[in-house]
Amino acid sequence: MTSFDAALSALPDLRPGVQPIQPDEYRQRLRRLQARLRAAGLQALYLHAGSSLRYFMGTPWHPSERLLGALVPADGEPLYIAPAFERDALQDRWGLPAAIHCWDEHDDPWALLARLISGLPCSGQGLALDGSLPFEFAWRLQRIAPGLPLVDGSESIASLRMRKSAAEIALLQRAFDMTLRVQQAARSVLRTGMDTREVEDFIDQAHKRVGGGGSRFCIVLFGEATSYPHGVKHAQTLADNDVVLIDCGCSVEGYASDLTRTYVHGRAGDEVRRIWAIEHEAQAAAFAAAQLGTPCEAVDDAARAVLESHGLGPGYELPGLPHRTGHGVGLDLHEHPYLVRGNSLPLEIGMCCSNEPMIVVPGAFGVRLEDHFYMTGQGPRWFTRPSPSVDFPFG
Repeated sequence: MTSFDAALSALPDLRPGVQPIQPDEYRQRLRRLQARLRAAGLQALYLHAGSSLRYFMGTPWHPSERLLGALVPADGEPLYIAPAFERDALQDRWGLPAAIHCWDEHDDPWALLARLISGLPCSGQGLALDGSLPFEFAWRLQRIAPGLPLVDGSESIASLRMRKSAAEIALLQRAFDMTLRVQQAARSVLRTGMDTREVEDFIDQAHKRVGGGGSRFCIVLFGEATSYPHGVKHAQTLADNDVVLIDCGCSVEGYASDLTRTYVHGRAGDEVRRIWAIEHEAQAAAFAAAQLGTPCEAVDDAARAVLESHGLGPGYELPGLPHRTGHGVGLDLHEHPYLVRGNSLPLEIGMCCSNEPMIVVPGAFGVRLEDHFYMTGQGPRWFTRPSPSVDFPFG
């Protein structure tokens, strides 16, 4: 048995006990969305295939060049719009059943959508569009129905999605539990001379083993490549005393984990230890600042203040933090709210955010410690506990 096989066989299946989002919760989400539409005086909102369709209708569907989604009126029941040949597949996947209005390949789906909107028994005016809808789609609808006011529905959707329910937080917690175990296992199989692609393959298999269905994404970096926040195009070979940065995640019922650990394969030098300690301090300061009612930008400010106190930065200058301190997480890997300068949105119960004030030392190495927290009535709570030290990244 290889070290890979042994590490995989030692991983537990964490899938048992997972509770999917229930139909009643989807209906509650729709009711809240419809209340917002009525308050805004809008007639309806179109949900395009993707994460928002899944959030409100429980229907996972990857977007394509064909129009498939749901029309949610301000009053009444939602309805699906789909290619006729996808009807059976849609019914097989939907979370909430609803009437399906189909179009054939030679039909104009935008004309169908316009007719459905004009037939809605709603007093409002205008159609809100899912922010993920491609511009080309919106343009074609506008040409078919030039008198139909179109507005951006992104804010209405995001304001609901960013405040997670207990059921959502439970799914996120399970996904993070899985990825933490995978990260621990990945460190145990590292050997000098290994290729980053070998590690990525192991992590994918490990995510399958723990019940996450494989990796949703995976970044493995060694040495100088760790100074590139989202990696480099070429594989690297692990050398003694290399800095190792692994950023990966999986999905549980569509909800994403996203966890980064940085440590050294061998002995950490003095400069790596210094930067790692500053990163650890900045992450702790951001967490301490993340209190109910605190503006999102204040969390970013807290992390940057630590870096600047150690002579890093200022702002986005390097060596220092080249990006925001954090992002929301849920059905999308990156979603609202964002912990970034200029975002005055106050933190509220149910918001879930990454805390990753990465430090980049150009041409040398980077350190990113990424854990996520969620807001409770008593303040922030970790999904995963931060690394205690560069020598013992998992305690």
